[in-house]
Formats: sequence, C-alpha cells, structure tokens
Amino acid sequence: MLPELLGIALQVSDAAHYDTIRLFRSDALATQNKADSGFDPVTEADRNAEIAMRELLADLRPDDAILGEEFGEKPGTTGLRWVIDPIDGTRGFMSGTPTWGVLVGLENSDGPMLGVIDQPFTGEKFFGYGDTALWTRDDEKCFIKTRACEDLSSAILYTTFPEIGSDAECAAFRNVSKESRLTRYGLDCYAYALLAAGQIDLVIEAGLNAYDVVAPIAVIEAAGGIVTDWRGGKAHEGGRLLAAGDARVHAQALEILSKAE
Repeated sequence: MLPELLGIALQVSDAAHYDTIRLFRSDALATQNKADSGFDPVTEADRNAEIAMRELLADLRPDDAILGEEFGEKPGTTGLRWVIDPIDGTRGFMSGTPTWGVLVGLENSDGPMLGVIDQPFTGEKFFGYGDTALWTRDDEKCFIKTRACEDLSSAILYTTFPEIGSDAECAAFRNVSKESRLTRYGLDCYAYALLAAGQIDLVIEAGLNAYDVVAPIAVIEAAGGIVTDWRGGKAHEGGRLLAAGDARVHAQALEILSKAE
C-alpha cells in the first residue's frame, strides 16, 4: 500500500509545479503579508498551488484528511492525513533562490509514513518511506542515505534563520553551533533534503508547524536519520526540531538543546 500512496504523493507534488514554476523569478509575482505583526509572506503561487494539490487529493483520496499551510485542515474518515506545503520557503521563493520546495507528507496516528521534498526549479525530488529513500532528477535516480558523523566537531549544521526562535532557543542553538565544524543558514526544506542525501549532518529549528516537518521527517528517517524535538520526543506536530544523520551526533546536540528554557 505504501508504494501506491507514495505514487499519489509524487503526483500531488507535481500538481504544484505549474503555478510555482510559472511565477518563480517572475515580475508578475505579487506578495502579501499574512502576519498581524512582523512579516509572513504569501504569494499567488502558494495559494494556487495548494488549491491544485487539494483538488487532486479530493479526486484520488477523497476520504483522507488534509492539512495545508494556506487553507487549513479538512477532516477525513480513514485515519490518514496528508500534510502539504505548496512552497516551503516563500521568502526564498520571492527572493529568487532555488532553496524552496513543495512538501507532501502522509501520516497516521503514529506519525509520518512517507514524504516528498520536491524542488521543481532544479527538477530534484527527495522522497522516502520505511527504510527506502531516493533522489531523482529527470531520468537520473539513486538511493540516498544519511552519512556517518560521530562528533559535533565534524558536523555541518544548518538552520533557516540566524535568530532562531526565542532568545533562549537562539542561545541553545549557538551553543551547538560553537561545537560544530561549520554552520550555514537559509535553505528551508532543502536543508532537510541535503541531510537525507548525506551532504550535511544536522538541522536545528524552532517555531515550526506540522506542514513544515511531516514530509522532511519521513524522508530523513527513511534515509537512516533521526528526528526529534529538543527533549528527544516526537517532532511531527512542529515546534522545536533536531534532525541528524547519525544518532551519535544527535545525542551530543540533544544534550545541549535539552537545557534550553
């Protein structure tokens, strides 16, 4: 059943391509701020792409629940919920950087079952379920897995924003960063894809939502990695997240992050 559901997930991610590619780096892209304070951008591409994704799911899996960033939750009756984000990384999208992606995850009551991280502009897809994770681009295809990293001193660490979360969360992140070999910023979901593909070792985030994390968790776990919150618990509902390719470096980072208020 999972391979069939993964096939649907890939179709759903493809449904977002028309509006995302059409408006990426386009003068026609209009951006609005949906935050009461601060800046939380949304574009025509976000909304139109999610509508297309939901319409396809309504056709292929009408009884499943759906949670999406732009249009909230639709209840279902099967115990399965599709968790979608038409553009994870809207700030990058509106800036012309190819580090955004389309996220499609599927979960049951136990958590993520499968996930797709799709970058339409580069043509890359990272996806997985169970213990099977793959990368594809056009006719290219290969299995992916996280890499070994036994110590923080050898780790490449990513987060989206330098000012991660609250002051306490930011301080905890910087304590991990000080022990790491290299810290970089700004890739949104593409950082999770790189972790699953064995290119980096850690991603640490805070203030996340379920639609940000369900798909990446499934891909990383399928590739052999580990994803928890900052206390070592489940992370698929969002909040604080620690993703690692190796359980040893995860444990070291967790020891530091768990002290955050």
